Amino acid sequence: MLKVYLSGEIHTDWRERIVEGAKGLEVRFSAPVTDHAASDDCGVAILGAEEKPLWHDRKGAGVNAIRTRTAIEAADVVVVRFGEKYKQWNAAFDAGYAAALGKSLIILHGPEHQHALKEVDAAAEAVAETPEQVVQILRYVLTGALPG
Repeated sequence: MLKVYLSGEIHTDWRERIVEGAKGLEVRFSAPVTDHAASDDCGVAILGAEEKPLWHDRKGAGVNAIRTRTAIEAADVVVVRFGEKYKQWNAAFDAGYAAALGKSLIILHGPEHQHALKEVDAAAEAVAETPEQVVQILRYVLTGALPG
């Protein structure tokens, strides 16, 4: 069973496309909490309110880091998606953490980010532009079968 962590952008259906495309493969997926409000507010919901936004965010980041670090450490492959609209600093951090742990890394982004992500891309085993390419990589890794 290949364990794959799906990190990064939460505003599009890329995760669902990968999970759907990988049906029938021996893959177990994990991911961060993709409900933006829940992810932002988990720290204060569990540990108590904060007056200052800095500490509100810090509590949430800490609680989320427990989930993220545990999942990345358990993964065989980490896929990190950079979307078009937002700066995903957390995605870049996850990619760096995965690379530092020696995890197999697939970066997923459109051509508009090639220059900005050149160092992140250089650390990856593969750089894909579509979720379907990620599925093809996973299929090849597990079965040796080429697309088509």
